[in-house]
Amino acid sequence: MNNKTINCKINGANFQFNASPAMPLSDALRALGFLSIKQGCCVGECGACTVLIDGTAIDSCLYLAIWAQGKVIRTVEGEGVKGKPSSLQQAFAESGAVQCGFCTPGFIMAATALLAKPRSQPMTVLQIRQGLAGNLCRCTGYQMVVDAVQKCEIEKP
Repeated sequence: MNNKTINCKINGANFQFNASPAMPLSDALRALGFLSIKQGCCVGECGACTVLIDGTAIDSCLYLAIWAQGKVIRTVEGEGVKGKPSSLQQAFAESGAVQCGFCTPGFIMAATALLAKPRSQPMTVLQIRQGLAGNLCRCTGYQMVVDAVQKCEIEKP
């Protein structure tokens, strides 16, 4: 297989890397040092590898690296500002939604995309749970994750 040179933007910086046609984006991102991308199931079931691609939450294990050409990708490493956690990351910590931490980066990216959607009124618990349904966690019981998202939803300007 012939490798392709991929140019994209990751967390605001330009990146260039080589990828085989079959390489998942999750593998490419980890090779570039984005270790928040967890490799849980590798079949799109757990959400641990969730990143934002052009603003949409995507399981990077199912997304081919060659499809990243020209895309804007965000990982949890790009969410904080000047070494400080984002308001969502802080809400996760304060709500106890961070337990073992394996699923946390994927949840934060999925919740970031969910919170970015325009709406006229705050989301219900059911809407939050449905919006995060592609992310699995064995530690938190999910309520603490919902609490963190609700906290950020309420604090929206």
